[in-house]
Amino acid sequence: MEVIIASKNPVKINATYDGFKLAFPEQMIDVTGISVDSGVSDQPMSDAETLRGAVNRAETARLLSPLSDYWVGLEGGVERRDDSLYCFAWAVVIGDEKQGQGRTATFQLPDEVAQLVYQGEELGDADDKIFGQSNSKQKNGSIGILTDDRLTRATLYTPSIVIALIPFLNPTLTFNAPKG
Repeated sequence: MEVIIASKNPVKINATYDGFKLAFPEQMIDVTGISVDSGVSDQPMSDAETLRGAVNRAETARLLSPLSDYWVGLEGGVERRDDSLYCFAWAVVIGDEKQGQGRTATFQLPDEVAQLVYQGEELGDADDKIFGQSNSKQKNGSIGILTDDRLTRATLYTPSIVIALIPFLNPTLTFNAPKG
């Protein structure tokens, strides 16, 4: 099974592999990362913008590598609710005739990080500044920093990949084509 993930970020590549392996344990799975622009802000600031980025990534990956079996877009984003900023990600999986979408759990960011994001910083850069990290978005991410690696960015993303594969795991059922 050939899977293209629309990112060169090792966290996203590993999460995609792990999600596909959970969904299809008997299959040989090859996951390749390619650089693809999301077509949205570097730091998506809403649920809708984050989902649009994941859809864009998966669709572009399909255009760039049309002979694969599946194309995956993963996009992390934030959204303000009341006086807090929350973090999450969307996963989109496209197959020949289906598309699935899954979202990660959502968690609250500390005010110190949120203030930098509101000022225009990407979340990973804000985390690095506040927590004295370097390139945390390609390692454990915000969730890893905040949970002392009890959860990491990869372990947060993996279930969203499995969730996005639900239409493919249930081929006799009908799922409306999602609009992203």
